[in-house]
Amino acid sequence: MTSPDDRSDPTQEPAIRDEILRLRSSIDNVDGALVYLLAERFKFTQRVGELKAQGGVVPADPLRERLQIERLTTIALEAGLDPAFAEKFREFIVSEVIRHHERIAAEHGRAGVLDTYS
Repeated sequence: MTSPDDRSDPTQEPAIRDEILRLRSSIDNVDGALVYLLAERFKFTQRVGELKAQGGVVPADPLRERLQIERLTTIALEAGLDPAFAEKFREFIVSEVIRHHERIAAEHGRAGVLDTYS
């Protein structure tokens, strides 16, 4: 019977270890870029929320939602990303936008005015 200590750990191979470290560094860079991109996106959606709250604009835009879903599905397919994952990601972002817009609308005395799809 072999113990865990008897098995070869592939991360101890210098070439494998170095490649893993290189890939992890790239992953970290992409993660950082995603955070900055999301922050930039939320700046735009915040402004949309402010404008809609100030103007009393009807928040829901079913056409915008449908077009966004179609556009992001196309982009996901072109990028080799599972469209279902892309949709879940979009829904997560939209839920955060809704939370922000609820706060903005409340600050403007228009608690019912939300822009869910900016």
